[in-house]
Amino acid sequence: MDLFEYQAQKAAKASRPLAEKMRPGSLDEFVGQKHTVSREGLLSRAIGKDRIFSMILWGPPGCGKTTLARIIANETNSYFVHFSAVLSGVKEIRSVIEEAKNQQKLHQKRTILFVDEIHRFNKAQQDAFLHHVESGLITLIGATTENPSFEVIPPLLSRCRVITLKALSPLDISLILKRTLKDKEKGLGSLGLTLDPGALSHLTRISDGDARVALNGLELAASLILSDKDLSKKKNNLIIRMKDIEQALQQKALIYDKSGEEHYNLISAFHKSLRGNDPDASLYWLARMLTAGEDPLYVARRMVRCASEDVGNADPQALGVAMNAMEAFKFIGPPEGELALAQAAVYLAIAPKSNRIYTAYKKVQGVIEKSGTLPVPLHIRNAPTNLMKALDYGKAYKYPHDYPDAYVSQEYLPETLRGRQYYFPTERGFEKIVKQRLEKWRKIKKSQPSKPRDQHDVDG
Repeated sequence: MDLFEYQAQKAAKASRPLAEKMRPGSLDEFVGQKHTVSREGLLSRAIGKDRIFSMILWGPPGCGKTTLARIIANETNSYFVHFSAVLSGVKEIRSVIEEAKNQQKLHQKRTILFVDEIHRFNKAQQDAFLHHVESGLITLIGATTENPSFEVIPPLLSRCRVITLKALSPLDISLILKRTLKDKEKGLGSLGLTLDPGALSHLTRISDGDARVALNGLELAASLILSDKDLSKKKNNLIIRMKDIEQALQQKALIYDKSGEEHYNLISAFHKSLRGNDPDASLYWLARMLTAGEDPLYVARRMVRCASEDVGNADPQALGVAMNAMEAFKFIGPPEGELALAQAAVYLAIAPKSNRIYTAYKKVQGVIEKSGTLPVPLHIRNAPTNLMKALDYGKAYKYPHDYPDAYVSQEYLPETLRGRQYYFPTERGFEKIVKQRLEKWRKIKKSQPSKPRDQHDVDG
């Protein structure tokens, strides 16, 4: 390498983004994904034994898919090819296959083909290397943010192990940022920068589990400070504050502590707005929490609770709406999935309300606490054996379908609790119909039971 080439390579290295510079080179440096890269994890064991298999790395942006693929190549005896599904086609795939044959023949090396954004490959492109994955000529590592079940053809998917990766935790992101500030070789350690705790918390939260976003934000904030002539005169102890992160990310930090009082204040305001039939306030508090970095699934779980606790049988569909919103968010993720949460919030806010399921269940819990485990009445016990039948299990049980309207008066509670009522429906929404049904059945129950139309034995 001559001087010109050396200088060009040095300049290119210096111009690389901070996220690229800080990319781990080994599993020891890798942060997160403990379920698969810990000492006993699947990938750790496969790398240690140099027995890599074809796989699909499925996870959100910035969770380490590309980094893991490179580490696998570095720590195994493999020829590594980085392939972009966006920029390459069948012609390029054929070229890779030929090179893989040469590596195997001349150097006894297997080829790891890393396909970034494999979900962007069409069927013809995936078919082009299917045979070579099956024959073992290439070991495929695909990376995708989309569900492989829908984006990868079944024959190829069946030959790959799907490794599910998770968004990095706030602790993971915080560790990466702190490590970057200390690293003098690849990071910002030589600049004497520190992150104010508030700035660290905001940058960690706003990155939403994406290490690339966090490092890009840190790099931009650092460059803004270093470009300030007054601040740049200080050679040490330059502090990156909240305002610097806000300026770099163009997003103001909202006052919110996911583990402190404000967390409980906002979720309380949201739940009470739903209960109070105020869709506008419900949307406001929902957006406040999501914008500030609250876990959307935590909010979704609270709406599921609200659907049973505050809406109940006044609108039985509310529970389904809340559950569907949660599944929709899991399926498409942020930010599009937030609309499903907003739709559910409005539905719950305008639904008729009844807490009678909640109060009835609390009453029953109180009774059980006082009365203990009362025996099941004999006539509603199951009797699968002759011995149980001889002990009168299931004797005199009345099969409701043998009676008019599929209802017959008989007791189902333990003997000491007979006649107790816990559920009292309201006159609101669908619960008004429930109330009418219950009143009819309870009236029949007070009268003498009628004889069944057909007599036959029915085991409980």
